[in-house]
Amino acid sequence: MTMSILHRVTGTGLYFGTLLIAYWLISAASSKGGYDRAQWIFGSFVGRLILFGYTWALIHHLIGGLKHFVWDFGLGFGPKSREGMAIASIALSVGLTLVVWVVGYAVR
Repeated sequence: MTMSILHRVTGTGLYFGTLLIAYWLISAASSKGGYDRAQWIFGSFVGRLILFGYTWALIHHLIGGLKHFVWDFGLGFGPKSREGMAIASIALSVGLTLVVWVVGYAVR
């Protein structure tokens, strides 16, 4: 139940995060001043924290979708399998989010 709720929460978070990406793209298309303002917002501590949360929500939602894809084949419905997949989805989403951000900073 908790993972189902979390999947819905991350889906909602992705909606609002996509609005932020749209704001960034519109700012980039509008003017240098608008783009600089958006970069300042997303470059701040709070902005990066929001982007980190958006990245985690995106990866977590993707892994949840893959879990549902596995379930579509009739696999993983046992209690131990469900619990293992729930723990794995949390661990994978956190781990992959950290990898994405470490690689992003390394390339930057």
